[in-house]
Amino acid sequence: MAAPFPVFRRLIVVMLALTALTALAADETGQPAPRFRAKTTAGDQYNNASIRGKVVLFEFWTTWCKYCEQEAELVDDIAKEFSGKGLIVLAVDVLEPDHKVKKYLAEHPRSFPIVLTKDTNLAATYNAQVYPIYVVIDRDGNIAAEQRGAAGERALRNLLRRAGIESNESD
Repeated sequence: MAAPFPVFRRLIVVMLALTALTALAADETGQPAPRFRAKTTAGDQYNNASIRGKVVLFEFWTTWCKYCEQEAELVDDIAKEFSGKGLIVLAVDVLEPDHKVKKYLAEHPRSFPIVLTKDTNLAATYNAQVYPIYVVIDRDGNIAAEQRGAAGERALRNLLRRAGIESNESD
């Protein structure tokens, strides 16, 4: 029987590597956004070239995430409020079967495009493992801001402000 120590050591190495990757992913603000492709459930296609000149808010979510469900209306409201200012919101469902997401959306409709994992490389690119995750890309194609975990209205507005989109009203 093998000693448990080598298994434990491997586990520690893997955990440290994942921690380092997460730290690197969180430190990308100001860097060019990684190349991506995404196709919405409506068939619209997005990539780095197609979003140039727009601000993009990626929302990574799942149907089972209560925080995602709690913030869904807020994200919808922000998408509507800033659509005239060049904001594109793409909600990327992570690692769930199509039929499950479609059933969920029938009961909880969203007002902006939905992207499924099979139709994009975004979840892997941004190491989406906890939800929700918000990533904002500025008009020049750079990562302007990132929030891992529930954000709330003030935090979401601050993320957008870092990309140059602000409300005319003071919040």
